[in-house]
Amino acid sequence: MGETIQSVERAAAILRLLASGSRQLGVAELARAMGLPKGTLHGILRTLVHVGFVEQDGVTGKYRLGATLLHLGSSYLDVNELRARSLNWADGLAGRSRESVWIGTFHEGQVLVIHHVFRPDDSMQVLQVGAHLPAHATALGKVLLAFDPYGEAPLPLAACTKKTILAREALHQELDLARARGWAADMEEFEEGEVSVAAPIKDGRGVAVGAIGIRGAVERLAADGRLDMDVVSYVRDAARAISRDLAR
Repeated sequence: MGETIQSVERAAAILRLLASGSRQLGVAELARAMGLPKGTLHGILRTLVHVGFVEQDGVTGKYRLGATLLHLGSSYLDVNELRARSLNWADGLAGRSRESVWIGTFHEGQVLVIHHVFRPDDSMQVLQVGAHLPAHATALGKVLLAFDPYGEAPLPLAACTKKTILAREALHQELDLARARGWAADMEEFEEGEVSVAAPIKDGRGVAVGAIGIRGAVERLAADGRLDMDVVSYVRDAARAISRDLAR
């Protein structure tokens, strides 16, 4: 085995100690547990605080795991598990809505499609599992951006159709709306003539780990220019059901 970097090993040991229980730890406690001088620990802790992996309580001066590290951990959910927990609900949603169903996760600024159920008819369709979709132009992507505090769509925003949102402020308003109502839509923003609706899938801690949605022709889902709210409720019901399964 090659040589290891001592400072990285020590930083990892600090993170393991802070993750081992619910209480915060002070420098003295960490020093005793690791057998290191306080001065050495201070330097490592300052670096961990700087990158967001550790936070210091302003009142007690003790340390705890930081939001950035918690986000990194919670954002990784085995894709196979998410897909497995979603299969039955996705099939049910396709049956209720009579539209194709898509499940996606956030990956490097885009939506990675991890499951796709065909629309239950005899039309020609192409399996989209593994495809990457633009986050700013799809309902799945808007949901993932809205409920991920670290999510950002790559700039500049690329046009997919003449209705794609290209202004950053307009996108932020759309994400605020998605957070407020618990779902998002795209009205011919990704493909002309198509509409999609999606809602977040959350784990037991309330962290959005994916999204489920439907996509179909605008004349079926928004014939008068307004979304069919029954279909929206079907999507939200499926998202809640999968979230309950993940929380068990």
